[in-house]
Amino acid sequence: MSKRKPLTDAEGEVRELTAEDIRHFKPLDAFPELAALVRGRGERGPQKAPTKQQVTLRLDRDVIDRFRSTGPGWQVRINEALRKARVG
Repeated sequence: MSKRKPLTDAEGEVRELTAEDIRHFKPLDAFPELAALVRGRGERGPQKAPTKQQVTLRLDRDVIDRFRSTGPGWQVRINEALRKARVG
């Protein structure tokens, strides 16, 4: 077994990896605590404080068009309008 060169030099610069370096890497499965952090494309991580619940709600087309015409954040504005309109 030959001694491998360090991955960094005295200044902390990382050298280019070789095929030999990569052969010695461990698969991510060897670190389950890190594997849990890796997400696939389009996957969201857990919310820090999940405060909202996804629902399906049917609204009139003119209501949706009105809120969408106000630009990004229209769903938040619908939420605010419903919050103001709640009874009690």
